[in-house]
Amino acid sequence: QVQLVESGGGLVQAGGSLRLSCAATGSFFDMIAMAWYRQAPGNDRELVAHLTQHNNKQLTNNVADSVKGRFTISLDNAKNTGYLQMNSLKPEDTAVYYCNADFQTTRGRRDYWGQGTQVTVSS
Repeated sequence: QVQLVESGGGLVQAGGSLRLSCAATGSFFDMIAMAWYRQAPGNDRELVAHLTQHNNKQLTNNVADSVKGRFTISLDNAKNTGYLQMNSLKPEDTAVYYCNADFQTTRGRRDYWGQGTQVTVSS
């Protein structure tokens, strides 16, 4: 079983920055991919950023057009922790942010979700 624990959300003024963290604990061989999603009230869950890796070497790294140039996704494999650095935040970035990660485990490939963290950007 793998657990993902998120932190770093909060209230920030427009133009400010936040860094979200997603720490993985439990039993797994390899973290294959990590993604960040967000969901604002009344909206569908939206993919914000996604990266894949193999043997700790990054293969792909993509962000949604709506956050391109402002958000960055990264992984620290030594800490089993992923990050979403969010700069130049806008009120429309307000949402609950969720991390999702794929792992190679004894039970094969499994994906898990974090608990979500609220990000509120005031104008």
